[in-house]
Amino acid sequence: MLKKLQNKQIPLIAGAALFAFSAGAMVSAPEIGKSLQQWLGKNQPEQLSEAAKAKSAVFPLISQSPAERAEKLAQVVQNSRSIDRARARYLLASDYIERTQGKKALVLLQGLEKDYPVLAPYILLKQAQAEDLLGEEGKASDLRQKVLKQYPQEPAAVKAMYLIAQPQQQEMAIAQFPSHPLTWEIIRKQLEKNPNQPRLQLILAKYAYSQPGIVGVLDKLVKQSNLKPQDWEIIGTAYWANNQFTKAAAAYVKAPQTPRNLYRLARGLQVGGKEREQAIATYNFLVQKFPNASETGNALLRLAEMAKNRKDAIPYLNQVVTKFPEQASEALVAQAQILQGLNDQNSAKKAWELLITKYKNSDEAAEYRWKIAQEKAKAKDYQAAWEWAGPITINNPTSILAPRAGFWVGKWATALGKQEDAKAAYEYVISQFPYSYYAWRAATTLGLNVGNFNTVRQMTPEIIPRQRPVPTAGSETFKELYLLGQDRDAWLQWETEFQNQEQPTVAEQFTEGLMRLAKGENISGIDIISKVEDQKTPEGKAEYAALSKQITYWQARYPFPYLQQIEKWSTERQLNPLLVTALIRQESRFEPKIKSVANATGLMQVLPSTAQWIAPQIKADSKTLNLENPSDNIMLGTWYLDHTHQQYNNNSLLAIASYNAGPGNVAKWLQTIPTKDPDEFVEVIPFEETQNYVRQVFGNYWNYLRLYNPEISGIVAKYSTTHPKLPQQ
Repeated sequence: MLKKLQNKQIPLIAGAALFAFSAGAMVSAPEIGKSLQQWLGKNQPEQLSEAAKAKSAVFPLISQSPAERAEKLAQVVQNSRSIDRARARYLLASDYIERTQGKKALVLLQGLEKDYPVLAPYILLKQAQAEDLLGEEGKASDLRQKVLKQYPQEPAAVKAMYLIAQPQQQEMAIAQFPSHPLTWEIIRKQLEKNPNQPRLQLILAKYAYSQPGIVGVLDKLVKQSNLKPQDWEIIGTAYWANNQFTKAAAAYVKAPQTPRNLYRLARGLQVGGKEREQAIATYNFLVQKFPNASETGNALLRLAEMAKNRKDAIPYLNQVVTKFPEQASEALVAQAQILQGLNDQNSAKKAWELLITKYKNSDEAAEYRWKIAQEKAKAKDYQAAWEWAGPITINNPTSILAPRAGFWVGKWATALGKQEDAKAAYEYVISQFPYSYYAWRAATTLGLNVGNFNTVRQMTPEIIPRQRPVPTAGSETFKELYLLGQDRDAWLQWETEFQNQEQPTVAEQFTEGLMRLAKGENISGIDIISKVEDQKTPEGKAEYAALSKQITYWQARYPFPYLQQIEKWSTERQLNPLLVTALIRQESRFEPKIKSVANATGLMQVLPSTAQWIAPQIKADSKTLNLENPSDNIMLGTWYLDHTHQQYNNNSLLAIASYNAGPGNVAKWLQTIPTKDPDEFVEVIPFEETQNYVRQVFGNYWNYLRLYNPEISGIVAKYSTTHPKLPQQ
């Protein structure tokens, strides 16, 4: 259950950021982030949408280097009279500043704030940068003062305050913009001079709780003697977000007694393992004080979990089933398992029946149905397996088991000689679950040109790189900065606007993920975007359903960094570049410096010993190889992936399994597991980790294929518009 708890509570802005705090802050922020368009009123760009973005000649140039795009931007500046001319001036000037060519930048920026008011304060700040490059510090200071005078409510003002570095301006930043990352840096510097400032530490605790070093800030803050209950709630929430559950419990005990705070207090005590009786007492207090809160249902489940004997758990579970429909399915499973252990098979059967009838839409019902279906299939009762699995695809369409059940309905229909039903099942999986590994298996079985386990290596699919999508949340100012690739300023703007981090909307969560990807924080970006699907409310589910129909969502979930290096080394090794990309996404989430507990390093998780073994075979000096360098890592990883393919006659199923589990284990499996049907082989791989790894890597491959290859993207879209139905028994 700890795993479930942690999955729910992983903070949306967890991960690396600009500043590491050695000390650590709380005030309420004003409403921030309203677009300048609301009051400037004229000369505004067309409101950004995917259609409006597609008209721009500037946005597609963001993926190119400054040298590659310079001439094209200059042409737009000379020949265009649209908003694109202003965008091109801003981007070209930014590139000149990066290359310390201040004079050229100033020519482009002069008067631009009038033509491009949505970025007006940022244009003035760019002018100040250019003046600094030219040694005109006075002019630069005047321009920053102009930002403060003309745009005091805009997040860009904090950048001016930070650079002016006067105490009065810094206090204004702290008071007006506590969620701005530069405000956090101002606070950090003040705390270095005087650590005993709980007001500033509380600001960091509330707004910067995901930043590196924040736990150290909290540890110092809790030593303060005059903290209020609401302060302790902030501290508890920050500890909780950093998975410091025992410390969170110690804070929540002094916080206001809300259902959430009491539940987290009890859960923190339970997870800590040393305060069992106190945890039970707190859960019971929550049940009594807030009998109808959703947290109370979870508390009853925990009390059942902590009961001294199995029989004592039943009354708690009965209460959950009676009063808390959201948690009833979980309670029924626990109840049925306890009753089976007590040898009360009749009562257990009733609990299972209630689960798959009254709570048929729950994940627990899907898991039970799949378990029975597998048992029937193992006994070669394929018709019964079909009957048990079929309803999962209808009743539980968001379950991870739904595409799997639909695909195996097709396999079992084939075993029963019902070829048309099998075809219909495969088409249904592609149309309803196009993102799944089983959609690829269905497409392969139907004979589509998507590669099979023994052919995917040689394929060289066309790849159309992704452009940045228009963010689904944030001001027009933020969106312009993001689409122009001004990632630092876009992040400063967005973090200031994003006030709803604990309970974000679907649009906000997706935008936060996009911003993480733009900063190169690929692990947290992919994680945040993937978790958008975990919506609990009807409104959230509806918003996710709409977003998930957009290719921009899926391309963000399956991003394509390091494309040039991947294509280079895939071509060198004669490997499908999408298969290499799929493996990298699974191994490292595109984080070049990540290390495993075994010291496997980088994008393709290459062990140093493996690198030393490979080096002489490719005539490289192992001492000069850097596993954290993307090109070196992909060079070595693709060589090893080619090696595993050669070992297994270019069978990518076995090559990928070997990449994860090692050739020795695969050799054992080949002696004991029938290999005639690769789908059955995958299902019975003895290592659950490798079984999931194989499905995830090839699921990744399929998603990259359907998202970045025009031919397959079009084929999948056709299946989605035909609405095939799953065959019924």
